[in-house]
Amino acid sequence: MKIGAERMCMPSPTIDQFVNAIKQIVIANKRWVPSVGKGSLYIRPLLMGTGSVLGLTPTTEYTFLIFTTPVVKSYHKGPLNLVVKDGLYRAVSGCGGTGGIKSITNYSPAYKAGNEARAGGFSDVLYLDSATGKFIEEVSTCNIFLVKGNAISTPKAEGTILPGITRKSIIDIAVDLGYEVEERAIPVEELLQGDEVFCSGTAVVVNPVFSVTYNNTKVKYKTGSGTVSEKMYETLVGIQTGHIDDTKGWTLQIN
Repeated sequence: MKIGAERMCMPSPTIDQFVNAIKQIVIANKRWVPSVGKGSLYIRPLLMGTGSVLGLTPTTEYTFLIFTTPVVKSYHKGPLNLVVKDGLYRAVSGCGGTGGIKSITNYSPAYKAGNEARAGGFSDVLYLDSATGKFIEEVSTCNIFLVKGNAISTPKAEGTILPGITRKSIIDIAVDLGYEVEERAIPVEELLQGDEVFCSGTAVVVNPVFSVTYNNTKVKYKTGSGTVSEKMYETLVGIQTGHIDDTKGWTLQIN
């Protein structure tokens, strides 16, 4: 939030203000927290301009709020069937855009491609870089990972890709589990040669990809029991729910 607020010329809450607000909203809504294994309480912080300024300039007043909702189902229903879209881009490189921050500007432009994908029977869109149209970047609402042997690769976050917290968590977990992790440019042709593909994000957590369709070619990947994505999901959720010791200080006990 602090990084995004600076880019959008907005003030942001301090770390203490942010954490205390999270604590207060969880305590106020504790009756809505699902039992372990039955779901989770989705927490979404939001910072928006609310001042009365009509000109093309930052406003004079801002509101920081947090809303929550109980979630009892996964964001996506099962493994994903992705389609690669040419000509429609999530973010544009080389112009100091907002693709690398958590801004509303990154989501509404994806509606058109997303609607077309779902109308065609796909789960979501996998976007390519706008500069060359050769390298994968991310899905509409989540980061993407490629598994080949003992190597796990994900596109490097260089301004057009959101450096998501779940993405960072998966990278750290993978390193701890002995995988070779690479953050680099990944040609779409290399993605089609992978053993597994999965996505990560706050809402999707870790979601396996069943297929990717590119230029009318559909490639299928491993999903289900014994996969790397399953191991990542179980480890991350295990830490989040207290079933696995948190040695990194990621979790916060709220009393």
